[in-house]
Amino acid sequence: MSPSSSPKPSPKPSPNPSSRGRAASSGRPAAPDRPAAASDGLSVPRTARYVWYGLLFVLGALVGAAGALVQAAWLPAGLLLALLATAGLFYGGLRATGTQAGVAAAGGGWLLAVVLLSFGRPEGDGVFGGGVGELLFLFGGMGVAVMCATLVRLPRPPR
Repeated sequence: MSPSSSPKPSPKPSPNPSSRGRAASSGRPAAPDRPAAASDGLSVPRTARYVWYGLLFVLGALVGAAGALVQAAWLPAGLLLALLATAGLFYGGLRATGTQAGVAAAGGGWLLAVVLLSFGRPEGDGVFGGGVGELLFLFGGMGVAVMCATLVRLPRPPR
């Protein structure tokens, strides 16, 4: 029998995974006492994400209504404040959920509130008077939502 045809014993894996070093831990399956992480690094249940999306939708409607009132009251500082609030909401939705759907949920609530407030009433009363500030708030908010939805997500630092 030649030396190359004899079966070689395979090395046994170490029972302690931390003794193998940091390089070997990337291909290791999840420990049985910890849940497997989602594809984005978070271990958030699906129902919790839906609750986040619902909360972001309601918060988006509130920020949209408040921004519609503030931007007309203190022009131009109110417009800047309203756009900063929408940017904070949209970016916070991205960071809180880790997905672009968080931005979409907040943006959907914001857009619904702004559109409903722009209709006005049959008597002629309305929140938006039809000036440049209202258009800047509407298009600026939509632009901020698109920017936040297309941001590159950086990988989370290892824990």
